[in-house]
Amino acid sequence: MRRIIIGITGASGVIYGIRSLELLRCCDDVETHLVMSPAAARTIRAETELTPADVELLADHRHPHADIGASIASGSFKTDGMLVAPCSVKTLSGIANGFTDDLVTRAADVQLKERRRVVLMFRETPLHAGHIELMARATGNGAILMPPVPAFYGRPASLDETITQSVGRGLDLLGIETGVVKRWQGQAAED
Repeated sequence: MRRIIIGITGASGVIYGIRSLELLRCCDDVETHLVMSPAAARTIRAETELTPADVELLADHRHPHADIGASIASGSFKTDGMLVAPCSVKTLSGIANGFTDDLVTRAADVQLKERRRVVLMFRETPLHAGHIELMARATGNGAILMPPVPAFYGRPASLDETITQSVGRGLDLLGIETGVVKRWQGQAAED
């Protein structure tokens, strides 16, 4: 059984974290561990018809945001990586600087120190130099920065398809095949 940690923070785009949980429910060999920030709970109410409790039910295991003694706060608890979707600037800063004052940043830090993958779906725009420095520092620490930038070669017919494609690509980076990604097959050269 593979274990994946899903962190949902308060940036706009909580649907990315929700969709990741929905897709992973279809993977019989994946156990999910969810941790949400208080700001994520507020954003879930603002951006979706769901409640934070509804989102928690999508995960196999739920961990309180302040519980730095949770299983996922230790490197001895084996996992296959972590997806933070969406990743707020505050969370990016904590991960980049090793400031682990909550379970999202602590779990990410543990993944990085154990040389496991951490995918950050950073949700901020426009960027200032400080954001770019934080992204470089997080990348230097081993994180994979993957802002949810839409791909149009698959010709998505809806926002839902665009979200699913982005999340599917994020899960690809953790080695999880969900069967939802429209993959580039090349294009014949025009005459």
